[in-house]
Amino acid sequence: MNKSKIIMAITIGIMSFIMIYVMSIQFKTVNKTDADELEYMREAELKEILASYKQKYTDAQEELDGVKDKINEYTQNEKSEEEALKLLEDEVKEADMLLGNTDVEGEGVTITISSQTNMDSSNSNDVSVINDGEQIEITHEDLLELVNELKLAGAEAIEINGERIVTTTDIFDVGSFILINGQRTKAPYTIRAIGNQSYLESALSVKDGYIDKYRSRGYNVEISKSREIIIKKYEGEMTLKYVK
Repeated sequence: MNKSKIIMAITIGIMSFIMIYVMSIQFKTVNKTDADELEYMREAELKEILASYKQKYTDAQEELDGVKDKINEYTQNEKSEEEALKLLEDEVKEADMLLGNTDVEGEGVTITISSQTNMDSSNSNDVSVINDGEQIEITHEDLLELVNELKLAGAEAIEINGERIVTTTDIFDVGSFILINGQRTKAPYTIRAIGNQSYLESALSVKDGYIDKYRSRGYNVEISKSREIIIKKYEGEMTLKYVK
């Protein structure tokens, strides 16, 4: 194979990876909404959710169509070596961003989560989860649920207390700490996510959604939208143990 064909093969491989990544993130469906819960949701809320997911589907489909067009362009047309190298460089940059290898910035949301005592939560709708002023500890499962909710809402990059969340990230409890990427973290937790800020906020703020659920458990949960959020690159090493 000559150099141009090798470059073309590598580029098609990178774009195929991006297409698979988009499909795995954007086309996940939310099946956990109970039918009984839907009966109590206002018609306006249901219409808003439906419109949001229809738009996300459309956006994802357009992105996939764009990737397919690029692949067809490579397979049907002969490019000069200079053009092929430039396109390859652009695709490598996009793949690096998706994998967390570069700093990224864009619109999105910032969420802060902290625990509170019985006295602090006197205005909560459900303070029965807190006994005699005992402080409720935030667990790794709480953070994992939030990460999953953000991904389902289309978040393209996420960090927790400065730790970039990537495909190899581990989040688990160790004593009074939560380990993220092998680093010890404690409450309060600041989570930043880059993506469509309206989608992300509505996904978490919907009635009986993530924010309502954890506020009722006694947590302080706040969310704010931003036009400019900066998330630093993943500083660890990505290694595959079993894939050959």
